[in-house]
Amino acid sequence: MSQTIKVALAGAGAFGIKHLDGIQNIDGVEVVSLIGREFDKTKEVADKYGIGHVTTHLADSLALPDVDAVILCTPTQMHASQSVACLKAGKHVQVEIPLADSWTDAEEVVQLAKEKGKVAMCGHTRRFNPSHQWVNHKIKAGEFNIQQMDVQTYFFRRTNMNALGQARSWTDHLLWHHAAHTVDLFAYQAGSPIVKANAVQGPIHPALGIAMDMSIQLQAANGAICTLSLSFNNDGPLGTYFRYIGDTGTYLARYDDLFTGKEEQIDVSKVAVSMNGIELQDREFFAAIKEGREPNSSVAQVLPCYKVLHDLEQQLNA
Repeated sequence: MSQTIKVALAGAGAFGIKHLDGIQNIDGVEVVSLIGREFDKTKEVADKYGIGHVTTHLADSLALPDVDAVILCTPTQMHASQSVACLKAGKHVQVEIPLADSWTDAEEVVQLAKEKGKVAMCGHTRRFNPSHQWVNHKIKAGEFNIQQMDVQTYFFRRTNMNALGQARSWTDHLLWHHAAHTVDLFAYQAGSPIVKANAVQGPIHPALGIAMDMSIQLQAANGAICTLSLSFNNDGPLGTYFRYIGDTGTYLARYDDLFTGKEEQIDVSKVAVSMNGIELQDREFFAAIKEGREPNSSVAQVLPCYKVLHDLEQQLNA
């Protein structure tokens, strides 16, 4: 591998652009190939970011000998199979959350990453947001222990659209995508595996074929609990909001902002080199490649999350 890490990025939509913006701030990294579903739209993005190679097929980029690593920002249903393809091609891979939409596929990716000895990471961005990092530092310093997390993940998506309000070619999922963020973060912050999990869901959307509302309860082995409410029906403020209730305080995390329980803002600007969770996630991926180590949020580290999601899916299907 050359001193500069050469990257192919698959998925030139809303999240792919977030990664491209973040990578512009990282030294020693160059995006050399962009993969998208529609060539003309993909080329338009590539031209904006100075990316020379454009294709509609991941295999074309994997065949480029100078590509060291791949970032996958593609539809959920493609994540596992594309991660496998990248690893088989000898490339390091970072796949956006979720790692897979089935337990079997998640296990396959983890096993192959181990066999190939490549850096394989999943974009569990909450681990990297400065707000959650600040709380994590308090926990590791022995100054705060979680008693309960209350989380609301709310969107208004009664039609099939992405984060930019554009028509989407695939269907999102509350359990395998949006719940994955909180299930992993809860176990990570609690420092304890999840031992109990329950879920109920609302009516199935007649056209999208997914539940538009869901409620999940979790308990960690150390006794901490988490209540997660998810909705695609919320016609109001959008996003995910976390309330950490602990033994020494209460903290409210809203993306990269953090407040006390009394709504006093906490300065998290010095927690990391950036306030952008996606950029911090990418920095960890590239640092792990350069240093030959396992990254935070490796596919192996997040695998327990997907076992919980699998068990919850079995409950809901029953």
